[in-house]
Amino acid sequence: MRPGSQRDFTRGSIPGHILMFSLPLFAGNLLQMLYNVVDSVWVGQVIGKHALGAVTVSQPLIFALISLVVGLTMATTTLVGQYRGAGQEDLVRRTIGTSLTLLAVLGAVMGLLGVVFRYPLLRLIATPEEIIHDSAAYLGIFMGGILVLFLYNTLGAILRGLGDANTPLIALAVATGLNILLDGVFILGLGPVPQMGVPGVAIATVIAQGVSAVWLLRWMLRKSDLIALSRDYFRVDWNLAGRIFRIGLPAGLQQAVVSFGMVTVTALINSFGPDVVAAFGAAQRLDQVAFLPSMSMGLAVTSVVAQNLGAGKLDRVSSAVKWCAGLGVLITSLVTVVAVVKPTLLIALFNREPDVLAAGSLYLRINGWSYIFFALIFVLGGVMRGAGDTMATLVMTIIGLWVVRVPAAYLLAARMGPAGIWMGILISAVASFLLHLGYYATGRWKRKVALPQSAPAGGET
Repeated sequence: MRPGSQRDFTRGSIPGHILMFSLPLFAGNLLQMLYNVVDSVWVGQVIGKHALGAVTVSQPLIFALISLVVGLTMATTTLVGQYRGAGQEDLVRRTIGTSLTLLAVLGAVMGLLGVVFRYPLLRLIATPEEIIHDSAAYLGIFMGGILVLFLYNTLGAILRGLGDANTPLIALAVATGLNILLDGVFILGLGPVPQMGVPGVAIATVIAQGVSAVWLLRWMLRKSDLIALSRDYFRVDWNLAGRIFRIGLPAGLQQAVVSFGMVTVTALINSFGPDVVAAFGAAQRLDQVAFLPSMSMGLAVTSVVAQNLGAGKLDRVSSAVKWCAGLGVLITSLVTVVAVVKPTLLIALFNREPDVLAAGSLYLRINGWSYIFFALIFVLGGVMRGAGDTMATLVMTIIGLWVVRVPAAYLLAARMGPAGIWMGILISAVASFLLHLGYYATGRWKRKVALPQSAPAGGET
């Protein structure tokens, strides 16, 4: 069954598909950004700068812990898209069932690790003592409820591979509205709910994501035959599991490389004290705004490329890349101008203390220029994910972060203070873009399609 909200990217206007598919993706990213910004505004303005620092410090650790699962959801989008493009509907269903089972098991393991080892992990990155207990509370609650986040992300990845960006958007809208409401309830302690501070932020997020995940699962059960609540459906097809891991492991390792790179840079930022940590936290929320258009284009091009490679239509792939790159850069350039010209006004949305404003404004004046390069990185990386060539993006990410960003940040920080860290991020963005562009030009990614020559006969256990 193919609901009307699912798009067939193998025919019709490429720019039309991109616009109609990327707009709900953009709206979804905007809602996700709002989700995070509301948390930061509540925490920074109502609780204080130490609380904002506590949430900021926890984020890289969360991303590091869930990176493998995130990679597997990317693999699910790629395989579902390629199999749909090739018309292999049985493989679509079996990929979904296998992915959900794998992600449930791995999600439980990652959640347990995050809860049990939260204090050692926070001390490993030199978290300031003033904020370590709030950081541990936030990290423990968030990781304790991580399975609902995985369920939502996996179902969303499945639908994007099928060309449906509208349904995940509705689910995210529900979660965002509920999160905004619950932030106030748990932080301030309204009605019978006690005042909880930073732990209340995490509780609100877990509840909102849980409601969203359950709604999305019910929708898929009622509107399509792609998921069945039966024991046989959730048995792992090890042939498909192998393909999921071959694509997902490099993608997950890429996320881990990014996360641990950010953990390493965050540890350096922590050494400059709570004010710089809070400034970095506020600036990161603004980064999310700048990345929204290009992230949406990257997600769109992944689905378009996956379906058209599955159908063997390479000319449509090239057209999609040009349109996504052009639109992403055009919109991101406007955001760059605002970030560089009016940085203090933007940082003041989160915290108005002079030291925080100064450090955050300096970040935007330097790093705002990196947004344009990241726009192109997201699109080119999306092409390679759609082709299933995740090993190449892993290698380029390792070079960009560990060969360029981390060394540059530490070396420049020794001479320039926090400004050196911000400069290191900009330098690595330029280097990573050049790597992605060079590899895309070789065309090797076209030969990495994960589609089998024929559907496997079995392999289920």
